[in-house]
Amino acid sequence: MSAPTKNKKLLAWVAEVQKMCTPDRVVWCDGSKVEYDRLMAEMVASGMAIKLNEKKRPNSFAFNSDPSDVARVENRTYIASLKEEDAGPTNNWIDPVELKKTMTALYKGCMKGRTMYVIPFSMGPIGSDIAKIGVEITDSPYVVVNMQIMTRMSPKVLEVLGDEGEFIPCLHSIGAPLEPGQKDSRWPCAPIEQKYIAHFPEENLIWSYGSGYGGNALLGKKCLALRIASNMARKEGWMAEHMLILRFTNPQGKKFHIAAAFPSACGKTNLAMLQSTVPGWKVETIGDDIAWMKPGKDGRLYAINPEAGFFGVAPGTSKASNPMALESCRKDAIFTNVVVTDDLDIWWEDMGVECTGGTDWKGKPFKPGQKDAEGKKILGAHPNSRFTARAELCPVICADWENPAGVPIDIFVFGGRRTTTMPLVHEALDFNHGVYMGATAASEATAAALDVKSAIRFDPFAMTPFIGYHAGDYMNHWFEMGDLLGDKAPRCFYVNWFRKDKNGKWLWPGFGENSRVLKWMCERVESKVGAKETAIGLMPKEGDLTLDGLNIPAEDWAELMKVDKELFKATLDDAREYLAKLGSKLPARMMVQFEALKKRLG
Repeated sequence: MSAPTKNKKLLAWVAEVQKMCTPDRVVWCDGSKVEYDRLMAEMVASGMAIKLNEKKRPNSFAFNSDPSDVARVENRTYIASLKEEDAGPTNNWIDPVELKKTMTALYKGCMKGRTMYVIPFSMGPIGSDIAKIGVEITDSPYVVVNMQIMTRMSPKVLEVLGDEGEFIPCLHSIGAPLEPGQKDSRWPCAPIEQKYIAHFPEENLIWSYGSGYGGNALLGKKCLALRIASNMARKEGWMAEHMLILRFTNPQGKKFHIAAAFPSACGKTNLAMLQSTVPGWKVETIGDDIAWMKPGKDGRLYAINPEAGFFGVAPGTSKASNPMALESCRKDAIFTNVVVTDDLDIWWEDMGVECTGGTDWKGKPFKPGQKDAEGKKILGAHPNSRFTARAELCPVICADWENPAGVPIDIFVFGGRRTTTMPLVHEALDFNHGVYMGATAASEATAAALDVKSAIRFDPFAMTPFIGYHAGDYMNHWFEMGDLLGDKAPRCFYVNWFRKDKNGKWLWPGFGENSRVLKWMCERVESKVGAKETAIGLMPKEGDLTLDGLNIPAEDWAELMKVDKELFKATLDDAREYLAKLGSKLPARMMVQFEALKKRLG
């Protein structure tokens, strides 16, 4: 087919990739329903996709990946900056010349026997001042249909790009060429040692090879929206963050916009789609994973959700934990590595619905409660199994979620999973203190963590795997954004939903009740409630955080809000050791905040 653009740079790049990868044909994608339906029909016919029960799950499909290709491969993910010191200690670095040499050899002929798809897409509402255009080239139809849900794909993207416009090139191949007559695999991919997810920050270029799964292959997601975008944002004076965005409206109709960063397993998607338990207060979802934020003409920070869909972890998503996410998957959804039930619906662990049997993610017969030879429970769905759902189908999606101007952010929230030490909520003394709080956000190490010898794992702004440059420079960019925004900078808060008592019982009910904490934050922004100053920051005064209807004993509430100075002092050594890893690029203001906290703790 002829190219639907006259953009010389794009045409030259497509021709260059075609010559290197030697596909059988080239298809320019338009994001249409006809295209989506055709690709799905082809994948069902090949055995790659399973058409689900049309009555129970309209226009929805299930896929099962190869067991070696189930998650992001951090140890095969690289920031190939020209200088190693620019990648920093949180990233894997390879010399870009050497990496391109290695990957070019892999790319040669890699699409033989396959179709090369060219996907022009917009991250963010098409034409938004905050949005960016990317073009992904891939040989995976699975990637095409997922990108159609997760990004804005339409001929309008090429119209906005025009003949001279700039785009971010994203090259992807599953790395499985086909010889004439060779039968294709159900889920083709390359061996782990040949997988590469490479970012070239000076060129705003992404190369991915060997994996067909998730963020390794849907290059608009973590690769572009965070790793490359974070570096672009630093240079251009905006922010690309691993944050949900929500609107919280009070009974008088005043709207507050909150952006929140949490590490994995800390309830990020649940908070984005929260069902408020505070009478008259309403939560609406703008984004569940990524926020791009840019100063507006009025000096405030405006945010868009660059994505058009939800790429959520399935296990644990249930009617109890997140009914809105489940409802978003009611139709037009893609499921990967879940159980396909006998009646062709889907199921996963902790979904909260009955499953009498089906086929597990490895294609084997499955019944809940099955155990292996060692007596261990067999999981039907992979722990990292996913659903891809259209954001527009979320029942609580905000009317302004596609507003090209974005929404003004009032509040930043940081957090982690801590069973002790950290209280339910506290507010930063000022923006610089808030940056310190976000930069030292931490969760307790689990038995599965590589750094289990450490008491806590630091994950600055929940961005450790996604900062596209040196983490010290990244922290400094936060300080500089605060300088730029001045008194219009969002207020900063830290939350911990996971405090336990000595018997291991949760002290806070969480889920919808977290809206009570958000209400206190909004009332702080409006100066409707005061706060008491403590060594770690500002905390609610007695009675200011609404507890009506909650059965929380006074001693539990006291423990939830307790600031144990000795416990906090014990974490300072961990923080100092972590920050020291950033070397000479650690912002001086971080240590100013560290010493001030140490002094306040006495």
